[in-house]
Amino acid sequence: MASVTGTDRVMTGVEVEWQLDAIDLRPVERWFAARAAGGPSASGGASAGGTPAHSGARRDAGTSASQVDGAAARVPLLASVPGLEAIPAPAKRLVDSYLDTADWRLGRAGYVLRTRRRAGRLEATLKDLVPSANGLRRRLEVTEPLPSADIGDLDPDGPVGRRLRALAGARPLHQVLDVRTRRRPYALEVHGARVGEVALDDTVIVAGQDRHRIRLQRVEIEVLPPWVESLAPLVERLRQDCGLQPAALSKFEAGLLASGLVIPRHSDLGPTEISATSSVGDVAYAVLRKDAASMLAHEPGTRLGDDPESLHQMRVATRRLRAALALFGDVMPARAARVSEELRWLAGVLGSVRDLDIQLERLDGWTEHLPGEHRQALDELADLFARHYTTARAELIEALDSRRYERLVTSLTSLVGQRPSLRAAPGYVAALEALPNLVNARHGDAAKAARRARRSGVLADFHRLRIRCKRLRYAIEFTGDLYSGDVKRYAKTIAGLQDALGLVQDAEVAATRLNDIALSDEGEALSHATVFAMGMVAEHCNAEAASRLGNLPSTKNVINGAIWHKASHQMDERRAEAAELAVLATAARAVANRAAADAAKPGRARTTLPNLAVPPRKAVRRSGPSAQPAGTASIGKATKATRATRPEGGAASGAARAGAARPARPASGAAKTAARNGTVRPEGGAASDTAETAAAAGAEAPAKSATSIRRRSAPG
Repeated sequence: MASVTGTDRVMTGVEVEWQLDAIDLRPVERWFAARAAGGPSASGGASAGGTPAHSGARRDAGTSASQVDGAAARVPLLASVPGLEAIPAPAKRLVDSYLDTADWRLGRAGYVLRTRRRAGRLEATLKDLVPSANGLRRRLEVTEPLPSADIGDLDPDGPVGRRLRALAGARPLHQVLDVRTRRRPYALEVHGARVGEVALDDTVIVAGQDRHRIRLQRVEIEVLPPWVESLAPLVERLRQDCGLQPAALSKFEAGLLASGLVIPRHSDLGPTEISATSSVGDVAYAVLRKDAASMLAHEPGTRLGDDPESLHQMRVATRRLRAALALFGDVMPARAARVSEELRWLAGVLGSVRDLDIQLERLDGWTEHLPGEHRQALDELADLFARHYTTARAELIEALDSRRYERLVTSLTSLVGQRPSLRAAPGYVAALEALPNLVNARHGDAAKAARRARRSGVLADFHRLRIRCKRLRYAIEFTGDLYSGDVKRYAKTIAGLQDALGLVQDAEVAATRLNDIALSDEGEALSHATVFAMGMVAEHCNAEAASRLGNLPSTKNVINGAIWHKASHQMDERRAEAAELAVLATAARAVANRAAADAAKPGRARTTLPNLAVPPRKAVRRSGPSAQPAGTASIGKATKATRATRPEGGAASGAARAGAARPARPASGAAKTAARNGTVRPEGGAASDTAETAAAAGAEAPAKSATSIRRRSAPG
């Protein structure tokens, strides 16, 4: 829709409009005509001949708004908005073409490019595809004049050209839809100031290879953002009186639907939910899928550069992905190391732009700390930062358009789309058993870094501490909803320390950057006043870093305080619960296997099912200061006994995963024969029902294979 400004200048901003579908536009025309005929005009009521200013304005379907007598007259519309008037304007014919690349770069990013010809002039508009809410759409809309029919002639630094280059790169554009509209507009004015526009559109969409034509009749009401609430009653009255319905699809979306075209989206990367029964592999891949989806979702915003937060979130996603690949390394395939290295490269490219974003934001604050005569000197530094930012942005777009990035996305989506390998035994350890050890390892690294930083007082050591805190925080956040309460509170506490250390790092980086610029070739080209002002700013940044460092909370209390002990205790409790459930699950699987074997042999006595009631918690004994069940020191140690077995290989493998004690001694030859026959000798009882005993007691009973569970029967 045309901008409410009604000018041909370059327009940038947010478009707010209601889109309403109409079976017929004639009731809407009569709605405006009746109000024009029944109400006084803005000039004071009747014309010189004693008739209303819009007398005879009632039209049939073929009469345009421009043919109404007294078209320049004001039409009162809404009592709650004094001075609101609708001014009919001449009808227009619009010819629109929607463009995209062959791989739908714009559509996949959530944008649509339209070129429009009207009254011999061409313009290009870029809009986002935000869905409507009850017919109301709020979306980005940028427009600029198009010098010729070639879209390549757009100004590369213009509001559309710059964004188009960022989203599509050098890929050619081709026409997707052809839309032709006959528009009858009404300008909305309040006391002579234009606040919106009502457009009655009769549209024909030409789509598909067969040039199939789709007709739409629609009313679009575009208003300036501050007037949305005030003019909403007008839209509701118009909708009810004329039988209009909120449009669920835009014209572009309706054309795609009619022509059978579908914008490809990023494929579903897989499940991201985890539960108390999830394995370490399930948690690892759920975390990777969630962060990979976040990285890809923020790519369009990063390309556009309108909101620095999009780039920041994409960078955070790459960091979290690398942290997850390192934390769950035992579960990952060998190619994950290559993906991690490529993510490091991407994070570096994103970081160059992010650092300049921060410094440009801080520039205004630096100016406030300078005496008045030195503030203007920083304008030259601002220009230098802007040039650095432009260069870094160009390098970022080049990286995102590169084959290297495409290969990274392909490798990453392929990696996170798979499941833990059957050959990777650590991946099948219960998450509640293994995760505490992984978190403990990250906690130990952070505590060690904190001790070193306290002893040295060097900023580099505090930067290292910040990285260790970040890894610890990520390790806890990766556990999702497995833990709550104290564990989540500890993660927030670590996040607060990390943020405080980040502010110290930002100040130190700013001072270092200013010093480096002053000593570089670029610094020689700066004026003496600018270099002097830069020195004052660098001194202020150093003082800020020292002040923030002095005000840091005690790292020892934050990392090793009472909240950590509570969080650690909660993780140990959940681990003990998981060990109990694993023992019961092992016995249940063994009994089920034996029952299936009995059913396969009709002449064989049936197995008596043991009592699988949940044992008391005290039956699970933990020894040593770490209070950990045997076999859970790490993912590797927890699965040492299962490396030679398949993950679902019966009771033996299940008991090994549960951290049970060593297996029973092999039975004698006679006992084996009796076991095969389904009986035992009264003297021996070698094939005792070990799993039943373990399930009833809930203790760390020796785990037997499925063939060791036998029914005691009379000799015979």
